[in-house]
Amino acid sequence: MIDSTTRVRIARPSRDIAAAERFYVDALGLAVQWRSTERVSGEHDLLMVGPPGGSWHFELTHDPERPLEPTPTVDDLFVVYLGAPVDEALVARLEEAGGTRVASHNPYWDEHGVTIADPDGYRLVLCSRTWGA
Repeated sequence: MIDSTTRVRIARPSRDIAAAERFYVDALGLAVQWRSTERVSGEHDLLMVGPPGGSWHFELTHDPERPLEPTPTVDDLFVVYLGAPVDEALVARLEEAGGTRVASHNPYWDEHGVTIADPDGYRLVLCSRTWGA
């Protein structure tokens, strides 16, 4: 049965796992939960990041032998509900780590937060609202 304790993994390709780590770990503040970057033929390099003790994480993958080009759309969003105004210092760190502040496809996110494209072009929304609000 799926409930609030069910573990969730979101996986997607990355052009550059080191750049993704700078963005999601160094700038956003997620923790590295697992890393496998030893080159083994036929296996992917991967980086799993998420909140310590959380029930979800991102798995960022890269296969140097058969790389996939990320294909994000303007509506592929990772939304973080902060429950507080977005800290401009956080936005600046994300930009310094390779992110680009962009206008959202859905104006709701501009009204209630900030959208930043990560180094692969996927969009992170820092939402000032709380979950369910």
